[in-house]
Amino acid sequence: MDAFTAGLLQRIRATESDLTMARETGDDFLAEVEQAELDDLHRLAAEHGVQVGVSHV
Repeated sequence: MDAFTAGLLQRIRATESDLTMARETGDDFLAEVEQAELDDLHRLAAEHGVQVGVSHV
């Protein structure tokens, strides 16, 4: 796995975690921000052929 793919997948995992935390604490604004970031990261992954949710080990 190249550095771009590894970094992108790490950012996706971190954003998913942040989104979960925002939802659990009831922070609707932060949840919207994190969801938008996650959507952008998924779009970027798709544009570069990076499969999300699949083990790259």
